[in-house]
Amino acid sequence: MHLRVRSECKNDTTSEPSPWVETSLLPKGIPGTAAVDLSCVWHNLEYMACTWRPGENASSDTNYTLFYWFDGLENPKKCSNYSVNQGIFECIFNLTFPKVTSNYPAISILIRDDSEEIRPVCASKNPTTLVKPATPRLLTLSKTNDRIDVKWSSSETFPKNCLHYEVKCCNGDSDSVWTSEINSVSIPGIDANSKYTFKVRAKAKRECYNSDFHSDWSEEKSIGEKRDSTIYVVLIITIPLIVAVSTIILLVYLKRLKILILPPIPDPREILKRMFGEQNEDSPSSAKDDPMNAFDRLIMEEEIHSLILTETSDSTNLEKENR
Repeated sequence: MHLRVRSECKNDTTSEPSPWVETSLLPKGIPGTAAVDLSCVWHNLEYMACTWRPGENASSDTNYTLFYWFDGLENPKKCSNYSVNQGIFECIFNLTFPKVTSNYPAISILIRDDSEEIRPVCASKNPTTLVKPATPRLLTLSKTNDRIDVKWSSSETFPKNCLHYEVKCCNGDSDSVWTSEINSVSIPGIDANSKYTFKVRAKAKRECYNSDFHSDWSEEKSIGEKRDSTIYVVLIITIPLIVAVSTIILLVYLKRLKILILPPIPDPREILKRMFGEQNEDSPSSAKDDPMNAFDRLIMEEEIHSLILTETSDSTNLEKENR
């Protein structure tokens, strides 16, 4: 606490007052143990949630307690709904006023510990600057001709006409934001063959509450069907590939079929070369030692000569016929 006092004459308005005399009363506790980064949000005009971090010099077992008071309460109230998450303290307490109220009293907050070593901290909060509406709930999406009608739930805790809404419309890679003063909006100029996804959030109007908080975005809801271009890409790739593979298989099959139907005619000259080659490989000694083999070779040579003569005569006759 910081105190100042001075004196002045009641009846003499021309005289100047005395200088200020100042004094300070420091709070008890070790410096650096008080709670820091105090932040409060008034959710949907129903409850207030305050968060803070422990002081840098506070021990890990420090048990902070939050008290709150505003004009209209007889005594300060203790917040009992505590939670700690990753070193951040949070306490939630109910805070409601009549809807017809236009002036809200300031909320006085005290955070302290039972130990005298922990320094207390005090703060005064204007609740109208801390308002955060509840998340709207999307109710219906309906398509009529070339427009989509979007409707969502309205607030039951805010006075009428004290909220405005933002509606986000997503169509593929393009996004658009629409605003509305009521709990519905119509989106014109839609494509019948496209898929549209919507979500909505609320914010208090400045003429009602001087708050910068938006509500959280609602869950997304979609309408319409989007053409899947993947199937067309797959068809463009697979059809030529199937045709090419089928053509290769057909050519291989036709080639084998041709060999089966029209087998190649052996060349007599190659036969004769192989036969004479085998004869040349036989040694003369084996011919002398084996007269039976020599006799067989003689018979084979006579057959070959007759085959050659026959083929020659056939060729001659064919040439004469051609002439």
